[in-house]
Amino acid sequence: MKEIEIGPCPCCTVSAGKRKNFVQKTISDIFTFFEECLVNDSMAKRDGLLQSLDPRVKLISMVFLIFAVAMTRDIRLLAIVYVLTLVSAWASRIELGFFLKRVWVFIPIFAGIIMIPILFNVFMPGDALVTLARLGPGAHLGPFALPPVITITVQGTMLALTFVLRVATCVSAAVLLFLTTPRDLLFKSLRSLKVPKVYVLTMDMCYRYIFLFTEIVRDFYTAKKSRALKALPLIEEQKWVGGRVGYTLIKALSMSEKVHGAMVSRGFNGDIRIMHRYSIHRRDYVACVSVIALSIFLMLASQNLIRV
Repeated sequence: MKEIEIGPCPCCTVSAGKRKNFVQKTISDIFTFFEECLVNDSMAKRDGLLQSLDPRVKLISMVFLIFAVAMTRDIRLLAIVYVLTLVSAWASRIELGFFLKRVWVFIPIFAGIIMIPILFNVFMPGDALVTLARLGPGAHLGPFALPPVITITVQGTMLALTFVLRVATCVSAAVLLFLTTPRDLLFKSLRSLKVPKVYVLTMDMCYRYIFLFTEIVRDFYTAKKSRALKALPLIEEQKWVGGRVGYTLIKALSMSEKVHGAMVSRGFNGDIRIMHRYSIHRRDYVACVSVIALSIFLMLASQNLIRV
């Protein structure tokens, strides 16, 4: 056991094998990350601040807060609310590194890319912050006229930062709700707020079986890799992927019929029923009133009815 295995000679190692190992590791990491993002039962059972609140109170509070944040244009207020979400995550015994990674890993991909053109004076005229290029007068890009100097503007940068911070705050509030609330209680809270049962049932079934189908996709790749002696041409790989997509769709339809039949035979009538009973305490009223008051303040400030 003390001997170190040197391994194959580098000259005998095929680059395609390295590529396959990389693809396999990438797929495995993607599914692992996806499952970690959705599985929150362990965090929902911790003894924290948000875990102790009634699920209906958390749902109503987060909806009010997200709506108010979406209307807020003041970057200072957005920064304060975002810091409050971090404090709430810490008080709920959620690791800040885990929480930040789950929130910010998606924001640069969507919000950041969308707001990149706003940084330049071509789309958002304003005061120059950074000069990128000097084109001179009469510059054109096809039929579009360009300014003599291409710069990153202060107004565009502030607008982009405000948008990204607004998205980050809304996503943080939603992630806090899902991480601190068991799935069954969350869906029951939706029904208690008179959300149509067809929507709640659809989300519940998607959540239940999304892990099963991700495991099926992983098994497809593992089975193909264990039986392949060499890499197939690109068109054959594309045909294989298309065939697996079709097979997964057929399997999903067949499984949905069987599962629905089994549920109906056991007395299912389309409503979600669990043994948990709601009980609202004083802390729930305090938390709900505080969040709603903060939301109203943000909405009034966004309409310039309150000076900040």
